Amino acid sequence: MKKLKIHKGKIVQADNNKPVYLRGCNLGGWLMMEAYFLHTPNLPVKDLTRQLLPAIGKKGVEDFYKKFRDNFIVEADLKRIASFGLNVVRLPFHHGLIEKTPFKYDKEGLTYLDRAISWAKKYGIYVILDLHGAAGSQNHDWHSDSYGEALLWKDKKNQERTYALWEFLANRYKNETAVAGYDLLNEAVIADHVLLNKFYNNIIKAIRKNDKNHILFIEGNKWAQDLECLEFFEDDNYALSIHFYEPIQFTFNMTPHLTYPLKGQQGNWDKSVTAAMHAKYAKLAATHQAPIFVGEFGVNYRNGFYKEENWVKDTVQVFNSLGFHWTYWTYKAIKNAMFPDGLLSYYPNPPWVRREGPVTGWNTYNKLWATRKKDMVDSWRSENFTENPKVIQVLKKYA
Repeated sequence: MKKLKIHKGKIVQADNNKPVYLRGCNLGGWLMMEAYFLHTPNLPVKDLTRQLLPAIGKKGVEDFYKKFRDNFIVEADLKRIASFGLNVVRLPFHHGLIEKTPFKYDKEGLTYLDRAISWAKKYGIYVILDLHGAAGSQNHDWHSDSYGEALLWKDKKNQERTYALWEFLANRYKNETAVAGYDLLNEAVIADHVLLNKFYNNIIKAIRKNDKNHILFIEGNKWAQDLECLEFFEDDNYALSIHFYEPIQFTFNMTPHLTYPLKGQQGNWDKSVTAAMHAKYAKLAATHQAPIFVGEFGVNYRNGFYKEENWVKDTVQVFNSLGFHWTYWTYKAIKNAMFPDGLLSYYPNPPWVRREGPVTGWNTYNKLWATRKKDMVDSWRSENFTENPKVIQVLKKYA
């Protein structure tokens, strides 16, 4: 695969400056577990560990996570993604996958990044490594493994750990052409823009000590929405990154039975609104001479009954018209009635899903793992998931 770089505001092949458009999906929920992927109320993943430890012990917890990581995504999944016509995966990971103790890195955790990169390379897919859960958590939400505080910003040691982690990873992957680049931090939320820019500059310096090759994907503040607060970084090889889920009442199915395009009490939203919003991002990116990468966008799939595939179509048409790069959120998840849930869904309702409650998803694992391990592991594999064809068809057409 050919090395990529930024040239005159575009992602290009490094040897000939031929433009490349990165269009793909996220491997969400795999190396950074998020509760709703497993039909669980919104809890940080540390809560799952807390529940499992008394029930199955430290070795049992290690076995649990290994079984999950060995089965949720396998080589066949990368082959399937390539068959959709996609050419990139964004790979979210938790810092604790690699950093078991501060400033010390775990070989077993690294094998999952290595494995994903090798599979992707085999099928002609680039990988963007995404630090989805930093030490201390970069926002106050459960999906950064937080109980409500963003301690990354309050503890300099957590910041230093993040710089060191990126320095280490950059050294490991500096010559890997299948790696398109590094998404420095997922969805930061911080009031202090000076600190955010200083933090990004320090990561850039840490990476560039070892790696002059790879693109840096730099997300805006406030859930990757605010690009205006970002400085002009002293680097000639970075892209600006945003996330897009508007209108969230529709895409997350927070207000049931809304049909796209929206008209009425919940407000109006159609392709023209999406286009106007993203034209502003495109204009700002032009001042940076940097491309836009939409690291996340997606919709709760309801079998097309509410025209959710038309939201996807309008959205990717806007992205493509502006020359944006994108990765859909996400590849697979247990089917839920809320939150964007992927190209593949798991529809059955075994005891470890238990949609009827009162205890659901991973909150059942501490009681079921000892007796239902084999069945649970089998259920995580993609052959037991069902493709959501209307969304896949749209992505295939516009990739």
